[in-house]
Amino acid sequence: MSALARPTDGRMIGGVCAAIARRYGWKATTVRVLFVLSCLLPGPQFLLYIALWIALPSENRTKTAW
Repeated sequence: MSALARPTDGRMIGGVCAAIARRYGWKATTVRVLFVLSCLLPGPQFLLYIALWIALPSENRTKTAW
């Protein structure tokens, strides 16, 4: 499994769904559809997405020169 970081390629809005998909080996489209379907239910989905967008580092910042 890779680290949880927003990828620089393959992202749509913030890259949160792409990061989750890459971390667990799923397709990004599957995670995006699940997120949209979860928005039909009551809850703080959008707030969680924004919080993860802020909290997750971008992929280019997590790479080191070691």
